[in-house]
Amino acid sequence: MYKINNLLNNNNIKIVERKNNIYVIEHNKDYSVNPENAVTTYFSAAMNIKKRQVYIELDDENITTSSGAMQWFIGDITASSNIKGVGDFLGKAIKGSITSETTSKPIYSGTGSLMLEPTYKHIILEDLNDWGGEMIIDDGLFMACTSNVKQNIIMRSNLSSAVLGNQGLFNLCLNGEGIVALESPAPKNELIIVDLKDDQIKIDGNFAIAWSKSLNFTVEKSTKSLIGSAVSKEGFVNVYRGTGRILLAPLMMEPTETLENNPNIVKGKE
Repeated sequence: MYKINNLLNNNNIKIVERKNNIYVIEHNKDYSVNPENAVTTYFSAAMNIKKRQVYIELDDENITTSSGAMQWFIGDITASSNIKGVGDFLGKAIKGSITSETTSKPIYSGTGSLMLEPTYKHIILEDLNDWGGEMIIDDGLFMACTSNVKQNIIMRSNLSSAVLGNQGLFNLCLNGEGIVALESPAPKNELIIVDLKDDQIKIDGNFAIAWSKSLNFTVEKSTKSLIGSAVSKEGFVNVYRGTGRILLAPLMMEPTETLENNPNIVKGKE
């Protein structure tokens, strides 16, 4: 028997999003700072750069997380690996080496509470039912998913989309029914949702963080000729065709990565 206080009822903690028993919480202010990085922390919080975590309340169920994501858990919960043997380990190691995803993803089973490690990046929750049961995500964004969500590594249909599209040759595909937690370079209220029906979208850069598996992804010239592409200075663009959904970020994630890796950095100083 246990009781958790000063967590969801803490005035410094905000519930950003909730789907079923999975919460995204945000720490409004970081009080655990020292004088050396207090200025950076203060202005970072003002610009919405805050620590965020995934909190999960398990009720006789399973949750799969990325490797090393667990901060703490309590209750009747057991942790196991998704590795079933030497052959399975080698297969997952090969798959992990061609993507940014980890080889082993721990599975937490039972009844209790599970908290994942904090991150300065934004966290979004997606229901696969809204994606027709299948979604492909950009490398390194996976955080956790419910046990009925399957994970597969898929390869691009053509080499040009990988070489020219800056999306990699392989990606993680999530399919089934359930909830997935993803890291995002932007908050959910800034993400653009594009629903295509026998149409296409052209994107100049690696801004798509998730898209439906039903979409055909290619890389093409921005205009009909190489000369026209050179004149327009757009070059090649990522093209998604068909029927499905795309989640677009308005920016890249370098600012939060810089703070996360170097929390003592103050602009203009080293």
